[in-house]
Parts: sequence; C-alpha cells; structure tokens
Amino acid sequence: MRIAVTGATGLIGSALVRSLRADGHEVVRFVRREPVGADEARWDPARGHVDPAGLAGCGAVVHLAGAGIGDHRWTAAYKKEIRDSRVLGTAAIARAVAALDEPPAVLVSGSAVGYYGDTGDRVVDEGAPAGQGFLPSVCLEWEAAAAPARDAGIRTAFARTGLVVAREGGAWGRMFPLFRAGLGGRLGNGRQYWSYISLRDEVAALRHIIDTPGVEGPVNLTAPEPLTNRQVTAAMGRVLHRPTLLPVPAPALRIVLGELSGDVLGSQRARPARLLESGFVFRDPGIEQAIRAAL
Repeated sequence: MRIAVTGATGLIGSALVRSLRADGHEVVRFVRREPVGADEARWDPARGHVDPAGLAGCGAVVHLAGAGIGDHRWTAAYKKEIRDSRVLGTAAIARAVAALDEPPAVLVSGSAVGYYGDTGDRVVDEGAPAGQGFLPSVCLEWEAAAAPARDAGIRTAFARTGLVVAREGGAWGRMFPLFRAGLGGRLGNGRQYWSYISLRDEVAALRHIIDTPGVEGPVNLTAPEPLTNRQVTAAMGRVLHRPTLLPVPAPALRIVLGELSGDVLGSQRARPARLLESGFVFRDPGIEQAIRAAL
C-alpha cells in the first residue's frame, strides 16, 4: 500500500515509517521544507497547503504532526502553538484528502487520552465525554477539524494515545536517565493513574486501525490496565535495579512545570475498549513488559 504520514520524524511517526517500510509498503513523508527525495511531499499546515501529488494513490493517511505537549513551559504563546499545530494541520489534511478524485480508504488522525481530562479513579473508554481544561479543549477541536474527511465518506479514526514507553523520546525518554541514575521517584502522591503503551504496541495499533475496516471514530491507544504513578515508579525500579526513594513533591512540579503540572499530576484511567473489541492483541500488556521492550 502507498501510505502518507505527517509527523514522520517524531517518536511515533519515525517508528511507524520504519515498520511500514520493513513490510514493503511505500511511505510518503510530508515535510514543511523543500522535499529532497521522491518519498517526501511538501505541506504547510499553517497556510492550509498540502501537495495533492503526495496523497495521490494513497490507500491510507496517518496524520501525527503537532507541537510537543511537554517541550516547553505553557506560556500563552506556546499554548496557541500546541492548539494551532493540531487543529490547523488536521483541517488541512482533511480538506486535502476530501478533495481527491480517489481519496484514501482511511484517515488515522492523532489525538490523546488528554481528551478525558482528570478522571481520578474512574475508568473511561471511548464513550466517555470530554473533560475540562486546556488539553481536553484542544482534543475536541483537534478531532472536530477532521470533519471534511468524515463528511466525504472516508473512514476516519482518532488515535487517542497515552504515555508512550520509549527510550527515544516523550516523557519516558526523559525518565529513563533519571531512574538509571537512581534519581527516579513518584510524582506528587503517586496515586494518579497513567495510561501507558509501549512504542511497538503503539505502532502495531496504528497499523491495526489501518487494516481493520470496522474501526473508526475515537480509539484509545493504551495498555489494557492503567497503573498509578506509584506502581509505574516501582516497576521502573525493579526493571532497572535502582532505588526509587526520591519523590517529587507536587509544589516543586508546579514551580518547574507551571500549568503543565496539572496534567502531570492529573489522573487518566483510560481503557482501550475498541482496540480489544476489534481483536487487537498487545505484545506488552504489562508495565514491566513495556519497559523491557523499550530497553
């Protein structure tokens, strides 16, 4: 299959591209600069421009581009960048695929379990409503921006991804060096739930969505059983054979992270109901399996 991917240089996108190419698929990576090879196409999400030649003949489009949630302190300007990079980019891709004479069979558009906000101890699946706060509001707009593709009859799925367990980047990419140095510990009281997924299960789940015609709408990409931060911390210590005795107090996180600390200390207990119902099998259903896979 010919498959277009945005965000192809990111943690998830680069792993997805490697996986698809290893199995013989043709991948077109959308880039903001001038393309330097036949496997690249130009797009400008801020201006709503997408090169239609890059989409021509594609059976699927996977849209993963967006500014990093934890890359910077949440100033007003960066919050706008987080929102615009997702909403404007998704709208541009959705309009572009809808305008094709032969559109792709499926658009898989990135989203996040941040959609649900702080759920405390309550288990949520894809039928739960959006939460309150900045990230839920971004996710609502983000998913709504794909309306042109859905209206054109293209099967559209929203990959609501949790915390990806990987060495190469994301939250876990920052945690591994700290835990290896014996500086890891719970965050706040440690009772908040983390909905995690290994990188290889994330990639496999994205490919499962592409290949499974009945899967559309929101899909939680998280391991079957979310764990508390305290449980995750203990598992990191066991796998890495390091102490985990240095908790990070909530006030310190608020000083360092600002508004982002509310999401770090918040609890999201999301369950991947639609993945499981559609027959997806996790390779790393447990946290120690996910950590070992990352290593």
